[in-house]
Amino acid sequence: MYLYGASGHCKVIIDSIQSSTAKVIEGVFDDTMKGEILNIPIIEFKGFDQDKINEIIISVGNNSTRKKLVALVRANFISIIHKNASVSKYATIGDGTVIMASAVVNAAAIIGKHCIINSRAVVEHDCLLENYVHISPNASLAGNVKVGEGSHIGIGATVIQGITIGKWATIGAGAVIIKDVSDGAVMVGNPARNIKQ
Repeated sequence: MYLYGASGHCKVIIDSIQSSTAKVIEGVFDDTMKGEILNIPIIEFKGFDQDKINEIIISVGNNSTRKKLVALVRANFISIIHKNASVSKYATIGDGTVIMASAVVNAAAIIGKHCIINSRAVVEHDCLLENYVHISPNASLAGNVKVGEGSHIGIGATVIQGITIGKWATIGAGAVIIKDVSDGAVMVGNPARNIKQ
């Protein structure tokens, strides 16, 4: 299998893969870096024969960049769940999604494609995350929260039950969300307020 994006986020995905599967990572695609990352060769994607790619994960933390890269790659996107994550057998996990160490995804949660559920993040029962969402470390979503495509929930943020967060919104670090969030909003503080002009 391969990864695309030789970044710090890539290192965490490598660790998650190696902790939970016997899959061999043959290389990491990146057109701006050379050498190795955690002893795995970095390969230029441009000109690479995509027919040789059996399985791949986009290992880029930026949601919009991840979406653009997905459109470039013809391969089987797979999901990875760290062996120390707690994911309910009643949860649904989309292709390309990664769930990091000590994260919790509870019953009836639906996680879309190419999402990141980062270290110690909590996604409670009946939450719905659309594609390309990133839930940062120690962020918590209470039950029945909906997060629109491409939104980023910052480190340590808290979202109370039943909230809807629009598409491509940003929830700042430590923010407390107690009311619905519109598309593209930038929310900070406790209680959070929209600072996008």
